[in-house]
Amino acid sequence: MNSEIIAIGSELLSPYRQDTNSLFVTERLNQLGITVAFKTIVGDRPKHLVDAIRSALSRTDVVVIMGGLGPTEDDLTREAVAEAMQVGLKRDPELIAQLYARMAARRLTMTRNNEKQADVLDGAIILVNPRGSAPGQWLDVVYGKHRKLVMLVPGPPSELKPMFDEECVPRLREVLPRRHIATRVLKAALIGESAADARIAPIYTQFTDVETTILAHLGDIQLNLLCSKPILELAQARVDELASRIEEELDDLIYSSQGESLEQIVLLHLEMQGATLSVAESCTGGMVAERLTSISGSSRSFVGGAVVYSNELKTEFADVSPTLIERHGAVSREVAAALAEGIRVRCDTTLGVGVTGIAGPSGGSDEKPVGLVYLSVSDGKKTEVVERRFSGDRDRIRHYASQTALDLVRRRLM
Repeated sequence: MNSEIIAIGSELLSPYRQDTNSLFVTERLNQLGITVAFKTIVGDRPKHLVDAIRSALSRTDVVVIMGGLGPTEDDLTREAVAEAMQVGLKRDPELIAQLYARMAARRLTMTRNNEKQADVLDGAIILVNPRGSAPGQWLDVVYGKHRKLVMLVPGPPSELKPMFDEECVPRLREVLPRRHIATRVLKAALIGESAADARIAPIYTQFTDVETTILAHLGDIQLNLLCSKPILELAQARVDELASRIEEELDDLIYSSQGESLEQIVLLHLEMQGATLSVAESCTGGMVAERLTSISGSSRSFVGGAVVYSNELKTEFADVSPTLIERHGAVSREVAAALAEGIRVRCDTTLGVGVTGIAGPSGGSDEKPVGLVYLSVSDGKKTEVVERRFSGDRDRIRHYASQTALDLVRRRLM
């Protein structure tokens, strides 16, 4: 079954507030085997609200409407649903009494505008809200010729989450056919979205029962696989089969088959092999070290290193010869190799990484343009150096450099 989540509130269309409720609701729906086909954010305008609700009803089976159930003039969800579905809206005396009692218990004065929170759609079941004043509503109706399940829930997360778990999930379990969703997340390093798709599209298009989504990130792509079936084992088997075919095609470009980050994978390989790592970073300014140390337990394999931005510190911390720097320049294959081997020896680690480059926007030349980066990995027996030319702004170049450095370590350990 398909669903749509509608988040209501003009503040969510500003740069200051973000809809996080839909992530929670998506997770709960997926656990019930319900896929989310659409997510809509709509402001507090009556026509826009009605249009959004009608669109959702026309294209999905389950509609979750979040927010707009309060007492103010811009809380228009109940009225919009009534107009969109052409049903009546009546004020419930019992709910009004409960609102007055709630206010009295808190020694607050009940203003008349609070009474609109007691407006109930014809045929709706009230969803109790002990954590707030606005109750939710549940509708199980025929819209057009199809059955629709519509939920109205409050916007504050502290009210929405427990209401959805306590009131909506049990009802959904009771009325929906049992479905299970299986997922896998594959990640591939340093390959473009179009290049990856050209190779794997002939594979995943054969799996019509598995939804495949390709997401591009800085320095990698993420492949999300999703399959929904009445039996979880069947769904998982299909997802795993497709994942295996994709891994076979992309081979060592795939660094994660369960959604792990590249730094997690590097640390896993280091620990499995009893190896240690140190880094000497120039243009990345400690970004490789930061990514590794963001993982709990990284100290078991990552010893540390140095940010060697100046030529003097390249010499002092990584034993790079001043003559080598003078002859080849700080941004060179020779210096990158010396950084990797020097920091490895200085820190007494299995592997050493050296990074040097020009992140820009200034500092480039015709011979050595902005984006030129040399990266090296040394294990004492072999020192590998790669040259890369990254495009984009300073942050993008530095991130790509750190991604490449980590991937070089991964490949060396493999």
